[in-house]
Amino acid sequence: MKHFALSVIACISFISSFAGKISGTVADEKGQVLAYASILVKGTAKGTSANNEGKYFLYLEPGTYTIVAQYVGYERKEKQITIGNENLLLDFQLRPQQLSLAEVVVKPGGEDPAYDIIRHAIKKRAYYQQQLDKFQCEVYIKGQLRLRNFPKSFMGQKIDFEDGDTSKKKIVYLYETLARYTVAKPDKSKVEVYSTKVSGQSGAFGFLSNPQIISFYENNMDIARNLNPRGFISPISDNALHYYKYKFEGVFHEDGKEVNKIKVTPKRKFEPLFSGYINIVDGDWRIHSVDLALTKESQMEFLDTFRIEQLYVPFEKDVWVIKTQVIYPSIKLLGFDAYGSFVNVYSKFDLSPSLPKKFFSSTVLKFDEGSNKRPADYWDTIRPVPLQLDEIADYRKKDSLEKLRQSPHYLDSVDRIRNKPTATGILLTGQAINKEKTREQFNYPALISTFSYNTVEGLAINWRGTYTKRIDSSAFSRRSISVTPDLRYGFSNTHFNAYAVVRYNYGKKYFSSFNIAGGKRVYQFNNANPINPLYNTFSTLFWESNYMKLYEAWFGKIYFNKTIGDGLRVGIGLQYQDRMPLENSTDYSFVSWKTRSFTKNYPVELLSQNIPRHQAFIANAEIIWQPGAKYIEFPDRKMMIRSDYPRFQLSWQQGVPDIFGSNIDYSKWKFSINQTLNLKLAGSFDYHISAGGFLYANKLFVPDYYHFNGNQVVIASDYLTSFQLLPYYKYSNKAPIYGEGHIEYHLNGFLTNKIPLFRNLNWHLVAGANGFFIDPYTNYIEAFAGLENILKLFRADFVWGYERGNQSLMGIRIGIPVGFIGGNPND
Repeated sequence: MKHFALSVIACISFISSFAGKISGTVADEKGQVLAYASILVKGTAKGTSANNEGKYFLYLEPGTYTIVAQYVGYERKEKQITIGNENLLLDFQLRPQQLSLAEVVVKPGGEDPAYDIIRHAIKKRAYYQQQLDKFQCEVYIKGQLRLRNFPKSFMGQKIDFEDGDTSKKKIVYLYETLARYTVAKPDKSKVEVYSTKVSGQSGAFGFLSNPQIISFYENNMDIARNLNPRGFISPISDNALHYYKYKFEGVFHEDGKEVNKIKVTPKRKFEPLFSGYINIVDGDWRIHSVDLALTKESQMEFLDTFRIEQLYVPFEKDVWVIKTQVIYPSIKLLGFDAYGSFVNVYSKFDLSPSLPKKFFSSTVLKFDEGSNKRPADYWDTIRPVPLQLDEIADYRKKDSLEKLRQSPHYLDSVDRIRNKPTATGILLTGQAINKEKTREQFNYPALISTFSYNTVEGLAINWRGTYTKRIDSSAFSRRSISVTPDLRYGFSNTHFNAYAVVRYNYGKKYFSSFNIAGGKRVYQFNNANPINPLYNTFSTLFWESNYMKLYEAWFGKIYFNKTIGDGLRVGIGLQYQDRMPLENSTDYSFVSWKTRSFTKNYPVELLSQNIPRHQAFIANAEIIWQPGAKYIEFPDRKMMIRSDYPRFQLSWQQGVPDIFGSNIDYSKWKFSINQTLNLKLAGSFDYHISAGGFLYANKLFVPDYYHFNGNQVVIASDYLTSFQLLPYYKYSNKAPIYGEGHIEYHLNGFLTNKIPLFRNLNWHLVAGANGFFIDPYTNYIEAFAGLENILKLFRADFVWGYERGNQSLMGIRIGIPVGFIGGNPND
């Protein structure tokens, strides 16, 4: 790839020295520029695109050519030129397409002729979808994101882009990429980036470098999961006539071909549908061009509008290829008003590429060595779309600012501004203090997660901060070391606990980490910490339900985790605990009930008295594999981005006797499978199924049992790894085998989008079930149904549970985003 890029530079430089440059502007008859208009050399595959200001340039060897200017919705225009080694100015003025209706006869009450055209296009859809089953091309990508307005502050933090510009209108992100894009249908693709540039970030990569062709020949178009997980229905999909209305606007002619312009309108609101125009070549019934848009009424999440323009051009007999694709997103959210444009210019198509064996691999996006280090003169030679004046200014300004930001004085001044404490940070989100010069960061917890109450410690203060040092100067390096001290004091039992976790992250190609921890701390009997301290505080003070059961332990722990590749990760660890029982030390609550009913500080369902002091030496190992993993490959590392296959996990834990006084002796295992299935228009289906048990259990204590993660508070626990109504310790066990399953069906707007008025809320139905089986007499199942996407954040479910031999359970559970309300994380 490096040699390929150098060859490109050399070839372009050589050709440019013997070529003339044509340049100009493409506008309409009123002088309004036509952004990203296409400029083609008739009879060849050469061409370019104008920029957002309608300006273009193109290098041609001496000769006579016919230059074609083309823009969706406008008549194409041809001009013949003769050029030598000199430069030539060539402007175009295009007029709106003059559509003809003379040949169309519509009888009163008859069907609009657009429907017959669309039926023909639907019949040919699968043919054109598979026609280019294998190809390779070059793609130039330029993206920009701009602000029209933004608030002065957000969540207590002042908004400052640190560019010295107080204007509300500015470019916040600008990048360019030149890549080779290779496709082998149905499911293989690879992007090789040999040039990428981000304004003001010399070491960055253009992460939005996606040359994907959004194909309207697909029935269901997966543009982006964040826009709508159900996908969007193409106007020429097999079932399009059930979803769209069509209107024949007229015909225009190009190169002897008749092109039909069809207006596309959704039949119903709140369906994943486009609106706008699609142009179909008569007789061939292929797509000529599109100008289509999505809005909030298209069930689009996050964005307000998403407009796409595409232009296809003839390549060879019966084969057309895409020339340009331009996407215009916009969003107004929390005071921010942003919009952008992302243009892809495709060229140098090869429909029969000769590919080496194993060309397609787990890497789907690869950045060449030095791809983000190309000099400015390189970009001047390969850039097919001229930069706009404000883009040139943005590059110059931000590149200068980047050099300034590397100075120690500037870094200190920025730290002073960023590190100012805020009320929001102190109370709710936590506070970070950065030292950019030394690549250090200090994170402090929010007060809401620092204070808690339980019947063992009474009022407890748990302060947990993290110091992180990035070892390498590169912002993308994995090498870092972090130290997390944890200090805890209980005012009622007057116990002070302190421990620390040290973590070292490293790995060039794949991520690895090494952790060591030790000290004295408070554990829940279920070390997975199913009970959030904040939720337990409320349940204890208001309802006298002290669900959290605690013990203390002196402990030491080491853990090593390594990613091997191809979706495979392994981990091994050792842990020692000197476990000591704790008893309730207070019965205070806000409710002055005469008879208080706090339970003992141990799982009363399992024990008649607290655990004795004992020691435990535990070895554990796990292997995680997700086949079909896809990666982004950088020059120095690889990053997994997705897989369409299940995730398998096998873990083993061994209680080892007689080491450091350990008096446990057991062996347990667990195997689990989980996956999310995208059902397109029907929503998505999640499952998490596991089985496990004890190979032997000669001696162990309750913390060593297998615990089903229960929940007895109104705030929902994790839906795919826990039970919403199950008591926390009632079914903890040491059985030789058990089975556990969690399923969840997200309709993602399916069905609710057909309910008038209610669909305006954009709330989605969700349903599922959880269950486990130990033996015919010990099992449990619960089912739930509810609504999610409430205010984009929340979820509410009604849950029904059944225990064999017991009365049915019922309750409401409220789901909130992870991290919305703080709690101590697991180590």
